[in-house]
Amino acid sequence: MDVQNYSLVSEFILHGLCSSRYLQNIFFVFFSGIYVAIILGNILIIITIISVPNLCASPMYFLLGNLSFLDMWLASFATPKMIRDFLSNQKLISFEGCMAQIFLLHFTGGAEMVLLVTMAYDRYVAICKPLHYMTMMSQRTCIKLVLVSWVIGFLHSISQVAFTVNLPYCGPNEVDSFFCDLPLVIKLACMDTYVLGILMISDSGLLSTSCFLLLLISYAVILFTVWQHVAGGITKALSTCSAHIMVVILFFGPCIFIYVWPFSRFSVDKLLSVFYTIFTPLLNPLIYTLINKEMKSAMKKLWNQHVAFH
Repeated sequence: MDVQNYSLVSEFILHGLCSSRYLQNIFFVFFSGIYVAIILGNILIIITIISVPNLCASPMYFLLGNLSFLDMWLASFATPKMIRDFLSNQKLISFEGCMAQIFLLHFTGGAEMVLLVTMAYDRYVAICKPLHYMTMMSQRTCIKLVLVSWVIGFLHSISQVAFTVNLPYCGPNEVDSFFCDLPLVIKLACMDTYVLGILMISDSGLLSTSCFLLLLISYAVILFTVWQHVAGGITKALSTCSAHIMVVILFFGPCIFIYVWPFSRFSVDKLLSVFYTIFTPLLNPLIYTLINKEMKSAMKKLWNQHVAFH
């Protein structure tokens, strides 16, 4: 198909979460507060980990700091624009901005999935091979594992955007969501994208499902190993891994639903998109700080030092 025969789309119209002006005003206040809480919460985790020497030297908290960093990006690729659009009558996004949103979503999302697998491996080594923990999870190893997660996220994202950006878009240009996501955007191309869409969505579905299965296997091995070798080990393992398991379920559940069963015509997909792009980055700092006694103790110590200093 000759793309030059078409008047190419230069911008897309986003439908947003709803059309009610009253609800949009409420959502503006609500999501503004949520976004501020996400940024401040994750920054607090990063500052705490960097400031407390024993946390900074711990592989688990090094990985947690990287998770918080990715969460801030995951929450920022679309949320600020969505908040601004609540006050706009017409929600426009440029073609380049749309492609950037797709890239950032799959980059941060893919990197976070692999990082969660890395965190599960860290817990496996800590619980099942405690004598070799600092050797197997040295600082160099942790840095390599984080870089691998970023590289996989980047390659996954590039594979999505490379095909999407070269499709011919000649109208319509309306996206039924509050951000540009792959399944919705490729439907707007002026060609039959069914096979391409299946391949691209399968890529995301395969990454989500494979990482999720690896995580399930990792935590199952942890629980089984501890149950066999340690008295009262199940309680110890659950207390150590509970935060990770909760994050995994909250993050992967909506992703797998959307990309294994691609976008339907129902508004449930918008709710799921809100959940994994906004609420998951908010819940992560809450889960890791409220459940983790060491993090709470470190934050309290930092607060007391700050108050004493002033």
